[in-house]
Amino acid sequence: VQLVESGGGLVQPGGSLRLSCAASGFTFSRYNMRWYRQAPGKERELVATITSVRGSTNYADSVKGRFTISRDNAKNTVYLQMNSLKPEDTAVYYCHFYNLRDYWGQGTQVTVSS
Repeated sequence: VQLVESGGGLVQPGGSLRLSCAASGFTFSRYNMRWYRQAPGKERELVATITSVRGSTNYADSVKGRFTISRDNAKNTVYLQMNSLKPEDTAVYYCHFYNLRDYWGQGTQVTVSS
């Protein structure tokens, strides 16, 4: 099982980034997928969830209306489109799914700063 995030970087406030998480080693389409983030000195927090079958989505209040989670089951990839970025969005972003235990990617750094 492998989750590989990409797409992070340095962006100015108000800018956009699109994160990707490429999954392998399991039947991707069967599992709900999530994006978490962890800022320095803070606990890891759930940002967004997308369900396996219907693709229903759910977001943390802090990102509603700015972030969009999506998935492409043909490509075994989940995305996080982040718009109107704020300095408080600065964190390491992790891809996650659960199957008897938690599986995490290595994370990708997002820094929002002028």
